[in-house]
Amino acid sequence: MKAAEYFNQGYSCSESIIMEAVEKGLVPESLLSVATPFSGGMGSGCLCGALAGSQIVLGYIVGRQNGRAAAREFVKKFTEKHKATCCRVLTRGMDMASPERKAHCTNMVQDCSKILEEMVKVNV
Repeated sequence: MKAAEYFNQGYSCSESIIMEAVEKGLVPESLLSVATPFSGGMGSGCLCGALAGSQIVLGYIVGRQNGRAAAREFVKKFTEKHKATCCRVLTRGMDMASPERKAHCTNMVQDCSKILEEMVKVNV
């Protein structure tokens, strides 16, 4: 998935999801700056940034009418695999700058990208 490549090139988790969506022509590049504050659990460690970036893309694509239902579905799919949505929980015990955490977060970005791709196919 392209989002993982963006993440490994220095974009944050949330930005990486947006950049892939920009590349695919799904959202405007102006959403990149919207995604930046969602990185690393919004600075507090709460919501996984890759999940937040995915929600931004979903909201843009499905709009206000279907956004909440799409958000719930995305979270359900994500938690089926990872059991949590909180960045602190997902990365517990990992040093922020460690290669282990980078690899783990790359996996989170890839998983979000896959879920998003599946959901966008249904909603576009």
